[in-house]
Amino acid sequence: QVQLVESGGGLVQAGGSLRLSCTASGRTFSNAVMGWFRQAPGKEREFVAVISWSGDSTYYADSVKGRFAISRDNNKNTVYLQMNSLNPEDTAVYYCAARYTFYRRSNAYTAEDFASWGQGTQVTVSS
Repeated sequence: QVQLVESGGGLVQAGGSLRLSCTASGRTFSNAVMGWFRQAPGKEREFVAVISWSGDSTYYADSVKGRFAISRDNNKNTVYLQMNSLNPEDTAVYYCAARYTFYRRSNAYTAEDFASWGQGTQVTVSS
């Protein structure tokens, strides 16, 4: 089983930026498709971004496309989420997730597609 630990959340003003990190241990990181999800109060967990094993392919939710960027460093067992032009609607707990199976070239991932999860990190965007 892989263990995932997120960091980098916090409070930021609208228009600002944050970079989230997620470090993995316990299983070969480069074999994992990695994703970021978020969950706002009273809402379901929603897909944000996904990245392939090597990092050469990424997909995003329409709501974050052009503002967020997912990347990974397999030498550091870490996946990142760079978030720019943040707005209050981005306020949520952000989770990284791993799946050790095929990579689907699509942004139609759901939480059920990922077996391993971090504990989440809070991102709050003030207006």
